[in-house]
Amino acid sequence: MTQKRPLIFKIFALENFQEHAEVPIPTPKNNEVLLKLEAASLNPFDWKVQKGLLRPFLPRKFPHIPASDVAGEVVEVGPGVTNFKAGDKVVALVNPITMNGGGLAEFAVTKENITVARPSELSADKVVGLPIAGLTAHQAITQSAGVKLDGSGKKKTNILITAASGGVGHYAVQLAKLGNTHVTATCGARNIELVKNLGADEVLDYKTPDGAALRSPSGIKYDAVIHCATGIPWSTLEPNLSPNGKVVDITPSPIALVTFALKKLTLSKKQLVPLIVIPKSENLQYLVNLVKEGKLKTIIDSKYPLGKAKDAWAKSIDGHATGKIIVEP
Repeated sequence: MTQKRPLIFKIFALENFQEHAEVPIPTPKNNEVLLKLEAASLNPFDWKVQKGLLRPFLPRKFPHIPASDVAGEVVEVGPGVTNFKAGDKVVALVNPITMNGGGLAEFAVTKENITVARPSELSADKVVGLPIAGLTAHQAITQSAGVKLDGSGKKKTNILITAASGGVGHYAVQLAKLGNTHVTATCGARNIELVKNLGADEVLDYKTPDGAALRSPSGIKYDAVIHCATGIPWSTLEPNLSPNGKVVDITPSPIALVTFALKKLTLSKKQLVPLIVIPKSENLQYLVNLVKEGKLKTIIDSKYPLGKAKDAWAKSIDGHATGKIIVEP
């Protein structure tokens, strides 16, 4: 294709240098689909790449177009694609390792095996936050914490979700409550009612003494902590765990990785588990279906046009978004 696409937000350097440019529309290769984007959502992963925190692994080349969460309409399919055709509405994950163009753009190419259909009645903004934040929450709740989302668990699982009003946290609260769980959550004072409305049984203001100590108002110990916050040491988490409790850390620091290793070596019953997300299309489709059924919703912090992607970027780095930050072409 020889067309040009305007307003592609790219990163040309690792430190705070962003600009718009025009580049050729990518051509889908084997098992790829080309999407005309309707929305993208930002995740902390995106700006960590920009700041060089993932070097030498990412980015693999410059210019680099960020944002892995995308939703849009299929305009062209590559050889071997059987599940999609032009005109289909989809939500997808752009592979950050092999991508030739991320979501802060008007077009993007995604792999068929991590692209899923979305019902036409679901607008892009309702599902575009699912590929990274939704799948992270799903894997943490179902695989790491062992919660059955059909509610069939015989024993109630006591779960703490930190930073519960954030991108991953707000999905985690909703998913956990589909199972047989008691959910305690932490967030800022301004979001307490929001998190309660998402289903949390108890909500702590993280700036209060009890909130900082992660103490449940009802005195329960946690079977699992879905740890979406940063800066909380193991010494604060450990006393709040049940005898076989675990902390599922979605953004483990080097110190957390050391704790993980030590707990394994000492055969401790209380564990810290670093989460490595493995995106699966069937799980993404499951989440899209939950949204359709009204059992899961995306809280939107803010929306920005592509021309103001730099403002969205700054908002994401600030770290106090409620739910998801969305950019629309």
